[in-house]
Amino acid sequence: MNPVYHQAKFINSAPKLIDAPEDQGKEVAFAGRSNAGKSSAINTLTRQKALARISKTPGRTQLLNFFEIDEQRKFVDLPGYGYAKVPLSVKKQWHRMMENYLHKRDALCGIVLVMDVRHPLTDFDMQMIEWCEHTQLPLHILLTKADKLNFGAAKNILLKVQQELLEVDVTVSLQLFSSLKKTGVDEIHAVLDQWFGFE
Repeated sequence: MNPVYHQAKFINSAPKLIDAPEDQGKEVAFAGRSNAGKSSAINTLTRQKALARISKTPGRTQLLNFFEIDEQRKFVDLPGYGYAKVPLSVKKQWHRMMENYLHKRDALCGIVLVMDVRHPLTDFDMQMIEWCEHTQLPLHILLTKADKLNFGAAKNILLKVQQELLEVDVTVSLQLFSSLKKTGVDEIHAVLDQWFGFE
């Protein structure tokens, strides 16, 4: 386990790409529906209870939130999508901001796509997978809330998702994850180490 992730600190929230930190070094972006457990996953990976804000109201993350791991490496928490009861105009705004970030950010070196293991491969997830395919960005899928199912059922879903992703023309890996039980942390740390060039 690389202790560098435990030093992560929040640097800023950007309503637009122009407000983001300088586009340098390497960034890994966390994407997912607004109730998939994205903030919890970031907090678990960094061993910090409140680094990424967890809200009882899904969809609160409406900004690009940047966290510094060290001078050359960052996490980015992308706006949650698809669940929040917000006006269509706001959803369009989020969509535009996400697209801008994903298309124009040179530092972006990989996407962690967070899916609730009970509801994998939603339309939004498929959009993100297609986008990674289009840009040939490596993709790692976290099937979160694995503690909500027994191990056999969770494993079956993992295998089913794996099967569906055989069609996808991009480097993709996936795993089960639980913020509550802290399972799967070493596995994702190994992926992040590789992307960030720690190995």
